[in-house]
Amino acid sequence: MRRIKVFDTTLRDGEQSPGCSMNLSEKLDMARQLDALGVDVIEAGFAIVSPEDSKSVEAIAKTVQNCAVASLARCAKGDIDAAWNALKEAKHPRIHLFIATSEIHMEYKLRMTREQVLESIRESVSYAKSLCDDIEFSTEDGSRSDREFLAECCSVAVEAGATVLNIPDTVGYCTPEEMYDLFRYLKEHVRGVENVDLSAHCHDDLGMAVANTLACIRAGATQVECTVNGIGERAGNASLEEIVMALHTRAGFYGAETGVHTQQIYKTSKLLSSITGVPIPPSKAIVGANAFAHESGIHQHGVLANAQTYEIMKASDIGIPKSTMVLGKHSGKHALRERLEDMGYEVSDEQLNVIFTRFKKLADKKKTITSSDLEALVLNRGQKDAGGWQLLSHVVNVGEGIPNTAYVKMSRDGQEVEEVAIGTGPLDASFKAINRITQMDVGLESFSLNAVTDGEDAIGEAVVKVHYGSGLYTGTGISTDIIESSIRAYVNGINKIAAVERQKGEQAS
Repeated sequence: MRRIKVFDTTLRDGEQSPGCSMNLSEKLDMARQLDALGVDVIEAGFAIVSPEDSKSVEAIAKTVQNCAVASLARCAKGDIDAAWNALKEAKHPRIHLFIATSEIHMEYKLRMTREQVLESIRESVSYAKSLCDDIEFSTEDGSRSDREFLAECCSVAVEAGATVLNIPDTVGYCTPEEMYDLFRYLKEHVRGVENVDLSAHCHDDLGMAVANTLACIRAGATQVECTVNGIGERAGNASLEEIVMALHTRAGFYGAETGVHTQQIYKTSKLLSSITGVPIPPSKAIVGANAFAHESGIHQHGVLANAQTYEIMKASDIGIPKSTMVLGKHSGKHALRERLEDMGYEVSDEQLNVIFTRFKKLADKKKTITSSDLEALVLNRGQKDAGGWQLLSHVVNVGEGIPNTAYVKMSRDGQEVEEVAIGTGPLDASFKAINRITQMDVGLESFSLNAVTDGEDAIGEAVVKVHYGSGLYTGTGISTDIIESSIRAYVNGINKIAAVERQKGEQAS
């Protein structure tokens, strides 16, 4: 079995997806989970882009224990220095260099000749190699590049010290057959290719990112670049969970495997969804709510007789928890910890105390607490607002022919503030009251509400996207009361804004 390395770019390429930006705390949580998942490389960010990006790359580099940590950099000395300064305390640092190699990119974006691009590759890879042993080189828009020139670019990079060659299908243009042929060509024409990893990075503009990546593996790729839930710019990237489970399920066909701990897949997917506020579509392969559901009578009969009639994977393979232990308002901390451990969540005593408090409040409203309820309590970001604004109470008055009014009471740093506002609806009134309390001119960009559990007492997760200045921020909140979950989501978004503003103030001083 060939070992395929998994390069996860959720925190860099994935975060560039509109509405998927994360703060430092969220990036660290995601990086720890990716480390537990068993990916080989985490691309932590693009250090030169901003002080915030550099800080997050540095923090992740110091935190991650097992896998390599990479920072993206253009073929420019300033980018390389910024990447290395952020990475140098990592246990396994990697500088990831890139330059465009297609005619359209070189002419209109770089305004460079082929000779200039080759010289830039030679100088940049050599300089990066003087700082760091592990150098990845990417040919942006490689799939649309002239093959002979592409092979020469890769050969120059290897000669200068690159340890990984990455060929992106940057705009998701290619078909599986074309990617297979391209990788076979490179295997035959790149000097020294046998001494480096050959990597595929595919986008999903035509819906073929995963198929293209698997075709590259068949052609000899030894590394794949992907994101959790397939998030990324435009239509997204190749989905990590789909690639990993395709290799796992069809091992006999591909003759390849990864080092990913598949039972951590579901937990990782749910964590990312909770952080970004982007729900997982029910029909999403591997991790969607319907992936292991059967409604058709014929299907149900077959599954009951033998699960393999319609299920090619087990839900337990990706870590979907199954437990018969019933939890309710009389359950104690020990039972709660045991259920969480069964679900794959290891929590400290301090974390358990926080979760247990939320659990007791929920148990007063729900007769039985399900695994999905517990997941929502553990993962929801809207509840982690220590040091920020806290919602204390709210009263909403709504009806036909009367003004929609909201009373909201909040606290911060021990100071309680309350306000009343009138709006076009209960949420509009509540959000206006919160703006008055915080004295912030925050605007609502979008709002969504999803049921994260089943039944009439289901937990509702609200997701708001709010704008403040030129920034767009995501807030989430959960409750069995949809008004309360919406208010909590808005407060969570405001706390994220406040955290960014504080950081800007600290940098300015």
